[in-house]
Amino acid sequence: MKLLTLLTTLLMCQSLWAKSYVIFSMAQDLPMGVENEVVRKNYYINMGTGQGVRKDSVVDVFRIISVQNPYDAKSRVNYKVKIGELKIIHSMDNASIAMVNEYEKENTPIFEIPQFMIGDHVAVSVD
Repeated sequence: MKLLTLLTTLLMCQSLWAKSYVIFSMAQDLPMGVENEVVRKNYYINMGTGQGVRKDSVVDVFRIISVQNPYDAKSRVNYKVKIGELKIIHSMDNASIAMVNEYEKENTPIFEIPQFMIGDHVAVSVD
């Protein structure tokens, strides 16, 4: 009976499974073609005050790079590479709006898209 209760508790407790936090949407200014124009972008992430993120928090952004190794039974190698940081400008229970804080410039691999994009992983920056 104790084992059944323990298993039921484990299965019902959702906090035991790690949740992946990602950029799920993006919005930007409409470029008008003006010289030296700065196009602002907002990034929407599924991490908020419930996960300890508040206004002015900084979160790290990672991209998963998946490469097939043809010499090892065609297995795939996944690299999780930090590509920059976002600064939170608005936060709610389970979602936040952020803007670019900085891009990683040195010692980073070549990316097909050198900006943040939907699907990039987000994690709380811990110094």
